Amino acid sequence: MHVPDGFINAPVSVAAGVAAAAAVAVSLRGARRELDERTAPLAGLVAAFIFAVQMLNFPVAAGTSGHLLGGALAAILVGPYTGVLCVSVVLLMQGILFADGGLTALGVNITVMGVVTVVTAHLVFRGLLGILPRSRRSVTVAGFTAALLSVPAAAAAFTAVYAVGGTTDVPLGKVLTAMVGVHVLIGIGEALITTATVGAVIAVRPDLVHGARGLATPLKLRVDGALVDAPAPAPAAAGRSTKKVWATGLVTALVLAGFVSFYASADPDGLEKVAADKGIDEKVEEHAAAGSPLADYGVKDVEDARLSGGLAGVIGVGVTVVAGTGIFWAVRRRTTDAPTATSTATPVA
Repeated sequence: MHVPDGFINAPVSVAAGVAAAAAVAVSLRGARRELDERTAPLAGLVAAFIFAVQMLNFPVAAGTSGHLLGGALAAILVGPYTGVLCVSVVLLMQGILFADGGLTALGVNITVMGVVTVVTAHLVFRGLLGILPRSRRSVTVAGFTAALLSVPAAAAAFTAVYAVGGTTDVPLGKVLTAMVGVHVLIGIGEALITTATVGAVIAVRPDLVHGARGLATPLKLRVDGALVDAPAPAPAAAGRSTKKVWATGLVTALVLAGFVSFYASADPDGLEKVAADKGIDEKVEEHAAAGSPLADYGVKDVEDARLSGGLAGVIGVGVTVVAGTGIFWAVRRRTTDAPTATSTATPVA
């Protein structure tokens, strides 16, 4: 659903950019409460993993493909504020290095693919956890539903943006029906990928899944005939290293982007297909980074398509994990270095 330059006019693109910047600013502040010394590096890994899986287009209908948006996955794994930042980092890397998603449309893409997907998924996920039994299975069910609904929500959000600032005269009803219809199908793929990934992490390190925290039922003891809460045990995983999880995740992302991506569907994705069928792309503009050595997910001057795409994927994962980890460590460090109210208060004689 990467919106290219030319789909949305300049005033609305600027307004979306302001909204996206505000969302990122709020998320930077909120992420300080979500990140700790264990999850900060994992947030960078989540961004790299989303980048890798977005290269894996899967067929959803005749001549149409889809790919992960990642908002629900990021929100469940690292929290909604950090999730917005993860998707924003991915979109920035894709736009600058790979000419994927217009630079003037970056604000639109962050708003639609980042903010809308994360907020929708977080609200649905938390709402379902509030009524489902407190168990890991509930996390899986809630995650599937949240991911499924987040994709058509993003499609509807794009349609709303197009209704205000679209550069072509196409009936809004046709755009909405086509966009939501195809993205419901893409949402099924999103839900399956999200559920599988979250389930895999919960199976080995449930303490690292933001959405699974606080689900354990307190142990009860009978004392003098009455049930009381047992003392909370020290978290068994609190001191465990995340290096194994981080390394496994990074290797998985590299394999997906560097090898598996070659077998992804070559059909246009949902937005591209709808744009071509309905005429939304009549005024599309060439990407400002079209001359990038990595444009269109290939390395310039490397003739072998498999090698070119694989190298581009590996480079993308590497750049994204470095950029993401650096940003999240900086956010975490700023939190730990911030003076407390006690240290900044002036003593009273």
